[in-house]
Amino acid sequence: MAALVGQEEPRLTSLSHGGGCGCKIAPGVLAEMLRGTTSLSLPEELMVGIETSDDAAVYRLNDNQALVATTDFFMPIVDDPHDFGRIAATNAISDVYAMGGQPIMALALVGMPINVLSGETIGKILSGGASVCKAAGIPIGGGHSIDSVEPIYGLVALGLVHPDLVKRNARAEPGDVLVLGKPLGVGVMSAALKKGALSADGYAQMIAITTKLNTPGPDLARLPGVHAMTDVTGFGLAGHALEMARGSGCEVRLDWAAVPILEGVRDLAGHGFVTGASGRNWASYGVEVAIPDGFAAEDRALLSDPQTSGGLLVSCAPSALDEVMSLFRRHGFGEATVVGSVRARSDAPQLVVG
Repeated sequence: MAALVGQEEPRLTSLSHGGGCGCKIAPGVLAEMLRGTTSLSLPEELMVGIETSDDAAVYRLNDNQALVATTDFFMPIVDDPHDFGRIAATNAISDVYAMGGQPIMALALVGMPINVLSGETIGKILSGGASVCKAAGIPIGGGHSIDSVEPIYGLVALGLVHPDLVKRNARAEPGDVLVLGKPLGVGVMSAALKKGALSADGYAQMIAITTKLNTPGPDLARLPGVHAMTDVTGFGLAGHALEMARGSGCEVRLDWAAVPILEGVRDLAGHGFVTGASGRNWASYGVEVAIPDGFAAEDRALLSDPQTSGGLLVSCAPSALDEVMSLFRRHGFGEATVVGSVRARSDAPQLVVG
């Protein structure tokens, strides 16, 4: 660390080739990499594995408990080290909530260029993550650290859920309505931030949304009318809605005019502030998505915009909608919105945007 004395540290985002969930490997490339792994012999206690690209693995411990296990880590999406830690931790814990689980513990995953960043800066990243774990009511019980070229931080997140209450992304039913818990646009904001074009208000909005824990998950899982659940992250709304449609053998229709967008994001996208990950996402699955004639380029970018610590996407029976919306509001998610519906499979693509 002595080499840093008298030197100005670089911006965190300048040290990474991508940031947040925009670092994810494109879905088409990932599918090719994982080809063949689903044929491995698995124990019957493994209730959820990789077969439907769900948010976390779930392992049945006994008749009343199943372990939810997930890991998530990425490179900086913001320059403030404390905020980076908070965002990364919130994003990792979200996958437990998305399965209907209650988080119980985390392990920290830390990779830092120790000859470039000071111990103070790295400590702020870790303290940011610890503050989110404290808010979630869980300890960080350990972890692992390495000296790496780019800054990397995240968590292994563990939770518990009753086996009967596990909510997969592959159980949507025809007739269901879709509810999105958070507005879109984090990827666009991160692109603008990296180029110095995000306002102070925009940054505050970005931090508020990415550090908001998806706490409605366990309560939503207890509702019989909630059939499927996932969180919208690196593959964008289109990618994760398409995963839900594929896994459920259904057709998902999105009402694009109803989808909530963070303030100012549409204008930023129109001025070209989009991530490379948005284009890679669309290249991977765009042929499977039906969009209207004249669909604007910025809307397409937002449809595939990678969300870091995005909102829950819930598929529920219409009879459960009032209770679902009430529960979201009770947890402080006033922007939760009905964004689409689920239909029986037809000759149309499995994801239709109208």
